[in-house]
Amino acid sequence: MPIWSCGGCDLPWPCPTRKRELRAEYADAPVSLALYLGSYLVQAAEDMPWTPAGALHRRFIGWTRQTSRPAPAVQQQDSAAAPGRNERQQAG
Repeated sequence: MPIWSCGGCDLPWPCPTRKRELRAEYADAPVSLALYLGSYLVQAAEDMPWTPAGALHRRFIGWTRQTSRPAPAVQQQDSAAAPGRNERQQAG
């Protein structure tokens, strides 16, 4: 039965080396990387049904969000421009 280990170092896949390679390969396409790894997550869940889902998620996808780049700032909506609750009720 497949246990998803690296063919080069025998560590759980993706191993640290493969993670670095994937980060470099998908540097400009993080969503594509997540989709690629998500498809492997599904296959691994079928191959290793005894493994907790959270552990598989951390192993296959969770590490992709750990970057040294700062997260983009969230824009705050100007409360003066947004209609208040009473204004929405009156409009409707």
